Amino acid sequence: MGRTGIQLFDDSRNGFFSVSDLGFDSSLNSSNYHPIGGLFASVNQTTPFASLSSPDPSQRGNNSFSAQLNDLYTKYMPGKEEEGDEVNGEKRKKKKDGLKLKVKIANPSLRRLLSGAVAGAVSRTAVAPLETIRTHLMVGSGGNSSTEVFGDIMKHEGWTGLFRGNLVNVIRVAPARAVELFVFETVNKKLSPQHGEESKIPIPASLLAGACAGVSQTLLTYPLELVKTRLTIQRGVYKGIFDAFLKIIREEGPTELYRGLAPSLIGVVPYAATNYFAYDSLRKAYRSFSKQEKIGNIETLLIGSLAGALSSTATFPLEVARKHMQVGAVSGRVVYKNMLHALVTILEREGILGWYKGLGPSCLKLVPAAGISFMCYEACKKILIENNQEA
Repeated sequence: MGRTGIQLFDDSRNGFFSVSDLGFDSSLNSSNYHPIGGLFASVNQTTPFASLSSPDPSQRGNNSFSAQLNDLYTKYMPGKEEEGDEVNGEKRKKKKDGLKLKVKIANPSLRRLLSGAVAGAVSRTAVAPLETIRTHLMVGSGGNSSTEVFGDIMKHEGWTGLFRGNLVNVIRVAPARAVELFVFETVNKKLSPQHGEESKIPIPASLLAGACAGVSQTLLTYPLELVKTRLTIQRGVYKGIFDAFLKIIREEGPTELYRGLAPSLIGVVPYAATNYFAYDSLRKAYRSFSKQEKIGNIETLLIGSLAGALSSTATFPLEVARKHMQVGAVSGRVVYKNMLHALVTILEREGILGWYKGLGPSCLKLVPAAGISFMCYEACKKILIENNQEA
């Protein structure tokens, strides 16, 4: 039994390579010899570190490095199966649950507000380029089609132009969505009849709750919406959010921050009411059809998207009028007296199609935004739990 030097890529051994003379006997007849090449041959073992352990009990212990690696791998890697109890002579396998993120927040109102804020920020950032193109199409700036507007933005500003005003959008949408979803769930819960009770109001609770939610978020966030629109349309005029606020107040007066508020409220009320009513109704229909109480993330995404498509199509003319009134006298445009005047003027100049200019990009933006928002909201509610509650 002798000692040898280091040998790499030895074809006479099993495995990719072997290393000897690391303080161990290298005789092939030694019962203690086990080439490291076995690590590569044992690809079907339960854990990738199993072959690092010596089969000789005298050479390994509970505190060995390889044993610790095996323990860590088995404990923290998700989706691994392990043997369970023996039933009817067969070993049943049970699947270990993956890591689940849970954040404990005792206040239910705070949980809803945080969930709504996250949902709003994520959904709006995801569709920011479509929002920019939609705004340009509504006011006739940069082209008459989505392709023309996209080309004009890329030519003059590049990719950053597609996200112009997105910071304002996130700042506006995050609290707006938080307030909107909070008001909806609170009012809907108060007005919804319990099992066996009669309805407290003659209309569906979700319809009225959605209208209340839309009004609440609009009153709180409308000035930021107007500033975002100005930043998107008037290139180079404002340096940023605060500069836009100061210039609008100084040059046009504080009331300018609420220009178009009336048509915005009139537009938001039917949109929010339709959106939340459709979402709530579709969720109830899905539960009834699938016979399941829990709704998955993909199903929530589809339900929210469909609800957004229905509500945005029904109220789009009012949205167009609101955008025109917000832009005001920019680039020599007509200053509309009220929403009715804006709708009539658009109809006279562009026909009925003028009311739906930008509907395509609007749906491309609003439909996925609504779905993503509802999906993120429901997912966040599962993460934010009360004490040891399992969502």
